[in-house]
Amino acid sequence: MSGPATSFYVPGLMKNSIRALCNAYTSERFNPTTREVSIPEISLKRDKLEGLIDGPSLSKRSILSFFAGGNHGSVKPILFKHWEKKDPEIQAHSYLPRGVSYSDLMRQSKYCLCPSGYEVARPRIVEALYNGCVPVLISKSYVPPFTDVLNRKSFAVIVSLEQIPDLKNILMGIPERKYIRMQMRLIRVRRHFELHVNPKTFDVFHMVLHSIWLRRLNVRVSDDHGEMLLD
Repeated sequence: MSGPATSFYVPGLMKNSIRALCNAYTSERFNPTTREVSIPEISLKRDKLEGLIDGPSLSKRSILSFFAGGNHGSVKPILFKHWEKKDPEIQAHSYLPRGVSYSDLMRQSKYCLCPSGYEVARPRIVEALYNGCVPVLISKSYVPPFTDVLNRKSFAVIVSLEQIPDLKNILMGIPERKYIRMQMRLIRVRRHFELHVNPKTFDVFHMVLHSIWLRRLNVRVSDDHGEMLLD
């Protein structure tokens, strides 16, 4: 579920179709209130999830936050300007040093930064979930997957571009009890982002179908109290 973005148009088909998109940005005219759904991008290096989904306990996560990725788009340059090589607790790398493992750093971190770039939504959010690292979503207009039934604020931190300079204070200001609750919820919801050769109940295959079905019925499942509706 990872690769180059492809776009095509069939005359007369759009008005009767439901679009499922990885690049679910409102700035690119994605509209979550219409017949469009956001789906996650998942990058698997092998055909099995064994060994990919896990992560150490809080006591073994010595890094406050981590990000590694190319410096492009409108968000990442701001992140690197304020944090690359500035603070060992906010690790932001445009290039990882030789011999350093990307997944190991994720598993050593409490929070994994997920800034937008030029391309479609990268698999970093799912990678964070797989590694038990609370994602920090930094974007101007990205609509995460499955927001009809998952309250992202229950297992992720939402940070605006204007808050990037204050990122460390924001993360340090989250009480440990609240962080533990978020990580527990993360562990509960990540099964909805798991991909299996033979689909399992409530995995990403079924979640995508569920999202499309809700649009087919023109129904939005929401909760004004911000509770996690499905876990």
